[in-house]
Amino acid sequence: MRFLHAVAGFFLFFEMSIPFYWLILHPFGSFWRNRVRVAFWFAGLTAWTCCGALLWTFRHSLLRATRPPWAAVGLGFALIGVEVYLFARVERELGSRRLVGHAELTGTGEMFAGGLYAHVRHPRYAGMFCAVLGAALIAGTPLLWLVLAIWWVFALLVIRLEERELTARFGAAYVAYRDRVPAFLPFHLFPRGK
Repeated sequence: MRFLHAVAGFFLFFEMSIPFYWLILHPFGSFWRNRVRVAFWFAGLTAWTCCGALLWTFRHSLLRATRPPWAAVGLGFALIGVEVYLFARVERELGSRRLVGHAELTGTGEMFAGGLYAHVRHPRYAGMFCAVLGAALIAGTPLLWLVLAIWWVFALLVIRLEERELTARFGAAYVAYRDRVPAFLPFHLFPRGK
């Protein structure tokens, strides 16, 4: 179980902090504009330290003591594999600076709609959701599933905040892109009316 706990804990630590990181940056973009380097350090240290401390403190309640069924473990690792692939692809397509929000904070950069972004608007968040779901399948308790349900709603609200910021930066081009490209899956779950 130690190995499964280590894998699940790593991905929960890495991924669950991301919406908190963006919540520190997005609403206060004008404040951070002249403090870009400080913004990255402050947001990163705050988000990952707080989430890491909470995960460590409650690890015995969040991570199960017994091994889950092999099917859950296999599916969990497959979902984590999807995240690793998506993360590597997004990093290659956007570059590290854009991935951590340099363009948002400086107000520079062009809208990118190629590569994975031609198929989904948020491949990085899709990967984040896959990894968190995979970690919960590998080692999650019912309490972790409850925490993740609440976290999921919070993450979706942060993504809406980001979309509002992108609409303000890119205007009609982003609105047309948003209407054309699904958010997380490369297809629309529900038919879109015109």
